[in-house]
Amino acid sequence: MSNADELVVGVIGGLGPEATHDFFGKVLAHSQAGSDQQHLHLIIENNPKTPNRNDAIAGRGPSPGPALAAMGEALERAGADFIVMACNTAHAFEADIRAAIRKPFVSLIGEVAAEVRRKHPAARRVGLLASQGCLDARVYDALLSRHHLGAVLLDAAAQAEFMTLLYRIKSGQRGAEVKARMRVLGEKLAAAGADVIIAACTEVPLVLKASGTSMPLIDSTDVLARRCVVYARRIEPLPIHSGDQQS
Repeated sequence: MSNADELVVGVIGGLGPEATHDFFGKVLAHSQAGSDQQHLHLIIENNPKTPNRNDAIAGRGPSPGPALAAMGEALERAGADFIVMACNTAHAFEADIRAAIRKPFVSLIGEVAAEVRRKHPAARRVGLLASQGCLDARVYDALLSRHHLGAVLLDAAAQAEFMTLLYRIKSGQRGAEVKARMRVLGEKLAAAGADVIIAACTEVPLVLKASGTSMPLIDSTDVLARRCVVYARRIEPLPIHSGDQQS
């Protein structure tokens, strides 16, 4: 396939910036390019000024929906053939993005749920290392149910610790202590009966790797990066969503 046949990937990013940087690096790694020209064409809208999605879901702040929709529109105008978003919680506002664009939007949540079923067909219960907003908005519920998967969540105290760690990671704290505490939270999910753990927040893979857990860990950032390569190179067709508009 020639590079001219590849699709251009538009990325709604900055949610947060380090997670977007991690996503970009994983796209580069999965591209297995032998030259600059063999890499994918990505357009990244890295806008960390988007209103806090956890506060919005909790009713403490404005919705990021309009800003996310504007980012999607900007990517479409810039030439993106399909659009993704490197953030789990922000998918609570996926409908705002889809309503604003004509190009396909590839859901990170959908890709991760499918990955669990594809790679771990015997799994029945999935542990979620996710932000409080992601859980409150029930971002994963419908897709996990569609794949006949139950969710395992942290208890209230452990979830509060997760949120503290999340904002520490966002502030640049990614040392041994933060890594160890995140690993303990993953083990709590395993002890509660999870067959697989999803790093359902794109900050989690910055401190927790699959080698650091006793159960299989699905890195949501890595899943989206790999699927972007598959779709951009037309190895598989883009997924069809009932709400997608036609260009």
